[in-house]
Amino acid sequence: MTPVNDRDENHPEGPEVPGQDPPGQPSGVLGEIVAHKRGEVERAMAATPLRELEGMVAAADPPRNFFAAVTRPGRFSPTAVIAEVKRRSPSAGLLRPEYEGDGFRPEAIAEAYFLNGASAISCLTDEKFFGGRLGFIQRIKDAVPLPVLRKDFIIDPWQLWESRAHGADAVLLIAECLTESQIVDMLILAQQLQLTVLLEVHSMENLLRVRPHVGFPHRAYCLLGINNRDLGTMTVDLNHTLRLVDLVDDPKVLVSESGIRTPDDLSRLRRAGVRIVLVGEHLMRQDDPGRALATLLGRE
Repeated sequence: MTPVNDRDENHPEGPEVPGQDPPGQPSGVLGEIVAHKRGEVERAMAATPLRELEGMVAAADPPRNFFAAVTRPGRFSPTAVIAEVKRRSPSAGLLRPEYEGDGFRPEAIAEAYFLNGASAISCLTDEKFFGGRLGFIQRIKDAVPLPVLRKDFIIDPWQLWESRAHGADAVLLIAECLTESQIVDMLILAQQLQLTVLLEVHSMENLLRVRPHVGFPHRAYCLLGINNRDLGTMTVDLNHTLRLVDLVDDPKVLVSESGIRTPDDLSRLRRAGVRIVLVGEHLMRQDDPGRALATLLGRE
């Protein structure tokens, strides 16, 4: 695939955009998370060699079809909702006091989401910054028939094998954390592992950088996410998706993420052609996340 920017000797991944971090070298909170993740992944790779993961994948059940689940209308709404199990965040801390400790039950939250119309589940697995665990994925899959996205900071192909070995049906790739060549390589490997990719961007510059690769190497394995959170200010603005949607080649695979709270938000996105959303923090802050999802879908 031909990248958006011309390559040259000084910038093998394309010229840098003024005012932007170099591709794959995020700063701020995201940079801190990625720096910690590099050490975490190195230790995990030493503890579990790739050969061991390959054996686990060979023995694993086939993935559930995440792409198909979210590119058709939801059971109770024209919008398909990827409902997120999220315990904490770097900016907000613990989302509710009862999420502290080992009593946190991601499977119960996922079951409430399923009963109230979720099309798929997103599960945070980063432990240090989000309080997640890789083992949450299988607990959720044992409780509900929905496909599950592993939401973490994927910076090495080894993590794709790890995700598939531990039951993930889809993975998140954040464009701001990866070079263009890394994205292409991981898209190829993910398709070989039958994992759907949610390729996420936060800025117009990164949208233009990854746009040629959405749907590569096979359309039915790749979604494009626009995250409405500004990584510089950490503020959220739903209009971010609405401003960028005209730059998206195929809105049918577009997922709007962050800042979605009301049925009117879903209606505004649908009018712009966006029919898939990922909602996490808003639901997880409520005392009943399942009922909050029903309200979002206009069922209450």
